[in-house]
Amino acid sequence: MASYCSLGGPDSELTDGELRDALVAALDQLGPRQRVLALPPDLTRLHSRAGQLTCMAWEHLGNRLTDVMPALGTHFPMTDEQLDQMFPGLPRDIFRQHRWREDVVTIGEVPAEFVSEVTGGIWSRPWPAQLNKLVWEGGHDLVLSIGQVVPHEVVGMANYNKNVFVGTGGVAGINESHFIGAAYGMERMMGRADTPLRRILNYAQDHFCQHLPLLYVLTVIGTGSDGKLVTRGLFIGDDHECFERACELSVQVNFTVLEEPLERVVVYLDPEEFRSTWLGNKSIYRTRMAIADEGELIVLAPGVETFGEDPEIDRLIRKYGYRTTPEVMRQMEQNEDLQANLSAAAHLIHGSPEERFRVTYCPGHLSREEIESVGYDHGDLAAMSTRYPVDRLSDGWQETADGERFYFIRNPALGLWAWKGRLGD
Repeated sequence: MASYCSLGGPDSELTDGELRDALVAALDQLGPRQRVLALPPDLTRLHSRAGQLTCMAWEHLGNRLTDVMPALGTHFPMTDEQLDQMFPGLPRDIFRQHRWREDVVTIGEVPAEFVSEVTGGIWSRPWPAQLNKLVWEGGHDLVLSIGQVVPHEVVGMANYNKNVFVGTGGVAGINESHFIGAAYGMERMMGRADTPLRRILNYAQDHFCQHLPLLYVLTVIGTGSDGKLVTRGLFIGDDHECFERACELSVQVNFTVLEEPLERVVVYLDPEEFRSTWLGNKSIYRTRMAIADEGELIVLAPGVETFGEDPEIDRLIRKYGYRTTPEVMRQMEQNEDLQANLSAAAHLIHGSPEERFRVTYCPGHLSREEIESVGYDHGDLAAMSTRYPVDRLSDGWQETADGERFYFIRNPALGLWAWKGRLGD
């Protein structure tokens, strides 16, 4: 096991050429490969640079890159237009769709004793390690898992083997992983590389996947002085150290610690990236530790048209809403449909302001009635966009024309914000 690339720093701005050279150098170190599978994210991670890196791999490998399967998890399948946008020039016939309810195999179980130990007894069942059959049985001599490391609400820090076990995982593995994260508490995990769920995923990788030719290609993305996204780091390897190095840089780049709690936060959801509250609620996850008690989060969401990325999960969100943790837990105990979809239950907990602060959602395609039915306040998108004109705002403290002070975040997927008074040791 080895790390093949550790490039960048908190002030770095890596060029396309530097990314390409580093990727090619790592692939060349591995020696010839004839049947390669790439696992990039979907369009919801457009800014990860994973699309460009997948294209760079194709340029180097040619028809040896036989399969590209976006690690959808529970997300909507990518459309032809989205594929063209994220992977320009890649042949359409090499793309494969991950169907999380059908195309998976259980490759092993993390023992209940281990799960109970690392979760502090919160979850005491064996965790099923599941993978898409193409990953497990495809006969590839290299599997490229490509994506961005950034603070994450379910696992602490996104990507690495989460991209494999959740991104190409199945119903049971995804459901239980999300619920473990929710039950343990997102505020105990976000921004941390070593979390209960990560230990479970690491166990599965170490015990069940040693024969899989996995290579992780991990980016760290930040915002430059001009407000544009820049690549701060690139890490390539097949071991835990590769991921840990990426996490160290991401915490420096993507974690903003504030001197005071925020009374009003305005978050913009790019319509190309966020079409559902399932994804758009990153606006809540990533800011909740920064928002003051009785504060308000205003979410400008022009592309949001649904709640769930899956029809059944959408139905469950509409049925139960984003209530407090005790309410969701009670509903789960009493209703089989929620018990059978633990990822939905986890999402409802993650998306709840727990009656501590207000969430005003301003969607482009959901009605007032729909928004209020799930527990949020509704805001008129046109009026709020006039008051908070995103094209004239930069990240951080801003002021309206009439003197209202607020904190603006252009893309919540790129970071984590916390008031230092809410942080532990």
